[in-house]
Amino acid sequence: MTPIPLLPGLSGLCTDRDGLILDLWGVLHDGNTAYPGVAEALARIQAAGLATVLLTNAPRLSGPIIETMAGMGLPRELYGDILSSGDAVHQALRDRTDPAFAALGRRCWHLGPARDRSIFEGLDLTPVETPDEADFVLNTGPWSFDETVADYEERLARCRTRDLPMVCANPDHEVIREGRKVICAGALAARYAEMGGTVIDRGKPDPAVYELALERLGVSDRRRVLVVGDGLHTDIRGAAAAAIDAVFVTGGLYAEPLGLSRHGEMPDPDRVTALCAAEGVAPIAAIPALVW
Repeated sequence: MTPIPLLPGLSGLCTDRDGLILDLWGVLHDGNTAYPGVAEALARIQAAGLATVLLTNAPRLSGPIIETMAGMGLPRELYGDILSSGDAVHQALRDRTDPAFAALGRRCWHLGPARDRSIFEGLDLTPVETPDEADFVLNTGPWSFDETVADYEERLARCRTRDLPMVCANPDHEVIREGRKVICAGALAARYAEMGGTVIDRGKPDPAVYELALERLGVSDRRRVLVVGDGLHTDIRGAAAAAIDAVFVTGGLYAEPLGLSRHGEMPDPDRVTALCAAEGVAPIAAIPALVW
């Protein structure tokens, strides 16, 4: 088991880098509040001359996300670009160049809350009220942060009865929101797949979304890019699939398994290495939080 280096911040890893692909939930904020020191870290990254793209599995267009982050004290001028899984799904549904998306019909049932409906803007789709009327289902996640996968069993069964393909606009199974785990669209999609349903994902860990991020970053040599994220199954595994080095932020999704009680706390290096080995990933380093 190769030890994962545990560092206090990013600066020592960026001397030969041109750009960073940064996760949002668990790295910049907890879904409601920016983590302490994040604005300063982004400013220092910018001052070091590094290009940045924020890559998130949020299942909506990035415009509303920008507004939400500004309300957290993370204004638009602190980062270079932003790409959401909602953006990627919107593009795929618009262009229909991917065979899986080209085969979808136009009548869409939305499984998800109204806050995600920006994903439909400008698309040639006919929204329908029930799965019985649909050609496919677009899954953006639960209506309430208090719900579980079990709460959606009947809805998923109705979709499965009609053999509807499901487009999942957020492959995350769960995130940390205000210190507690909440389920995401990926958890519902995983259950649908268990039921025998067809699931089409867009977002991390799909290597294709990293290709889009590299285009927006404007850095052609992926060896000069770092992915920074707290999701071992999404950020770190996706970066590996795209042949990009990754840094694991320990204070997000895996804070509890690592025995961390406060944001920015340094974890036990042996526990970090054991966790990464158990999950089959190998980031080049780990940091406790987004710190320069």
